[in-house]
Amino acid sequence: MADAVAVAPDVLSESARASDEPFLNKYFKAVIKMKVSDLHLKADCPPAVRVKGQSGGRSKGAIRTLTGGVLTHEQILNGVLEVLDDRKKSLFEEKGAIDFAYDVGPPGDADRFRVNAFMQRGKLSLAARRVTREIKRFDQLYLPDSLSQVCEFREGVVLLAGVTGSGKSTTIAAMIDWINEREQVHIVTIEDPIEYLFTDKKARINQREVGIDVPSFHDALKYLMREDPDIVLVGEMRDLETFSAAVHAAETGHLVFGTIHASSAAQTISRILDLFPSHERRAMRQALEFNLKGVICQKLIKSCHPDTPIVPTIEVMTANASIRKLIREERDNEIINVIRSSYADGMVDFTEHLRRLVDTGFIDHPTAYEAAPNKDELKMALKGIRTPVASILS
Repeated sequence: MADAVAVAPDVLSESARASDEPFLNKYFKAVIKMKVSDLHLKADCPPAVRVKGQSGGRSKGAIRTLTGGVLTHEQILNGVLEVLDDRKKSLFEEKGAIDFAYDVGPPGDADRFRVNAFMQRGKLSLAARRVTREIKRFDQLYLPDSLSQVCEFREGVVLLAGVTGSGKSTTIAAMIDWINEREQVHIVTIEDPIEYLFTDKKARINQREVGIDVPSFHDALKYLMREDPDIVLVGEMRDLETFSAAVHAAETGHLVFGTIHASSAAQTISRILDLFPSHERRAMRQALEFNLKGVICQKLIKSCHPDTPIVPTIEVMTANASIRKLIREERDNEIINVIRSSYADGMVDFTEHLRRLVDTGFIDHPTAYEAAPNKDELKMALKGIRTPVASILS
């Protein structure tokens, strides 16, 4: 394990915890005080945190052990059970793992954590991601201004793609809040769990948490149209039923945001189609042709800027006539050519965005090459040589 990180004695001491305060609170408070991103508790080990921007942890930051004693399985188990309701306790006992959201602090000013408790080798571990209440703007997240163009769609499906921990939720929150600041609309979010708490500005926002406000994604989507939304956020499109409901919402004149696990715009199309049986894929491809408005793929990489530990590198695709033609003709692998020929329209691929990050001093060359889909193409881009773009007209 990496070198231990010292923490003030009053943060983790038992005496610092109020008699009626849950056991886990002192660890969550330590995360808040240290301004780190994640907490890790593992039976028979001391607690640890993830420190963004420190070497040894790839782009997400390094795992550092906190000073202090080890925690037992019983301590962690009792701490988790203390903060779960009866339904989640039953799910935890049945599945051996549980996801839940947890607030530390007074209502209206609490820090929120996304928590997963899970069994490993017969003992309990816990991973908690701190989700701050502050929703940042595109420029504060070092995202291109062209994302505002995506937010201006009146209807259709917009997908945020990337692996777990790639910042999809942060970006989608920024997009929702961009709309919130500008439009008098009704926004409904369906999340498991809720990750950002929105404050109504011009928009009216209702956030439904699966397991608390509604039993399942299916139930939430079933009643969605009766709630008179203009814009819908579906936390994760993980199955056929959820995506079908999202497309139906788009077809009836709503703008739908969602997340999906994919590494590029072209792969996003494939992932969606893989959700459906083979005899339904042609119909779904047609639905995508008419309803998919944009795909934003994102990765987080380490920054060399002194005030910015990590930055996103992204690919932005918006569905113009050329994109729709490729989707219709099952030529998904050629989508990248349209993106590369449409930089002036706000689209961007990973190679071009990495070039911009190098030019603006946010990442160094080794980091850019490590993150690049094609190192040779990035080398040419950094020299000012554009990759030839094939025509899609044939």
